[in-house]
Amino acid sequence: MYQRILVSTDGSELSQKAASHALQLAKSTGASLIALTVTPAYPVTYLEGSMPINAEQAKEIEAKWRAESQQYVHSIQEDGAKLGVLVTPVIVNNDNISDAILETAKEQGADLIVMASHGRKGIARLLLGSETQHVLTNANIPVLVLR
Repeated sequence: MYQRILVSTDGSELSQKAASHALQLAKSTGASLIALTVTPAYPVTYLEGSMPINAEQAKEIEAKWRAESQQYVHSIQEDGAKLGVLVTPVIVNNDNISDAILETAKEQGADLIVMASHGRKGIARLLLGSETQHVLTNANIPVLVLR
């Protein structure tokens, strides 16, 4: 059925649930798993009311984010090893999370994307945007959304 499943994680409890589900699905179908985390660049802005930050501080923050991302995907990789599922950890730096998920799925030859959604509705969804909605709308492979 599925050969390569991509699961997107940000380390949140909800995305850990999606990763667990993706691992079980991979195990039951004999698929491998791609554990993806997308890290954005730290915005260096000088807008009124914001604290100015220099390039060195931004690099330190980005390095911290990359280290956290390594922990997220390697945790999934360790869980996969316990289940006998081959997990490929992937960390992508991109400010557009949904586009990065779609691009990585294509590059890695994924045939299913698994991700979590907070299930926001109404004005909250409009104001906060929805990475999941963008992936659902633009993916050319199946997307499994967990809430």
